Amino acid sequence: MSQGASRSNKGKQKTTRGGYQKQVKPKQATPQKKKDDGTMRLNKYIANAGICSRREADMYISIGNVTVNGKVVNEMGYKVQLGDDVRFDGRRINPESKAYVLLNKPKGFATTTSNDKGNTVMDLVAKSTSSRIKPIGRLGRNATGLLLFTNDEEVHQRFTNSKTGVAKLYHVELSKNVKAADIERINEGLTIEGKKITIEEISYVDGAPKKEVGLKIKHTGNSVIRTIFEHLNYEVVKIDCVTIAGLTKKDLPRGHWRHLTKQEVINLKMV
Repeated sequence: MSQGASRSNKGKQKTTRGGYQKQVKPKQATPQKKKDDGTMRLNKYIANAGICSRREADMYISIGNVTVNGKVVNEMGYKVQLGDDVRFDGRRINPESKAYVLLNKPKGFATTTSNDKGNTVMDLVAKSTSSRIKPIGRLGRNATGLLLFTNDEEVHQRFTNSKTGVAKLYHVELSKNVKAADIERINEGLTIEGKKITIEEISYVDGAPKKEVGLKIKHTGNSVIRTIFEHLNYEVVKIDCVTIAGLTKKDLPRGHWRHLTKQEVINLKMV
């Protein structure tokens, strides 16, 4: 066999019939992707929350600075669910990007994160962010107006604090004209079933019938509004949240949502 033939057959293997075919290399197994089981290493969780690096997180974990669901965790490589209560130095942390969503709620939607309550406000903001936001306070199913959502625990706690709270302005329509004397009684504060209920301000709505009032209050749910007026023998026809801590419905049609601007988030945290 000539040298040229020898070269041309290099890299080929002999077949049973004496011919030649290309040598077939064995296929390499494709590495299988690990299934996402919804868990995250604790040090990554802490790092994603912006507390420190993963290496530093391991140190803080080892000395007992971190708790998961109320228990101190010292184990390296410990995995947590995104929904777990993870605290660093006693403060709850979140590995997701902070999101602040303002919704102009229509009627017929319950303010809940539960899936078994029919139409909920979570359906309306489902496409707003991948972060796990939740509503601050409540608006009744038939109430309308502004509702704020966030995954920022500090903002959520401040807004729902019964002592400090954040003022909201409601447009309330009653079944009959509100007496001036009752306006004064509400302004002074009412004691209902042994509990003192105080408001920030109440007045008639300019240019509207006397059965419509504006009520500013720091309570996080609108049920207290019904409690106030039912105590004074008025039937509440409509409740609409007009402003929340300076945020308004301007350019936000009913049933729509928008993200807060950076400046609005700064203002929100300074209220």
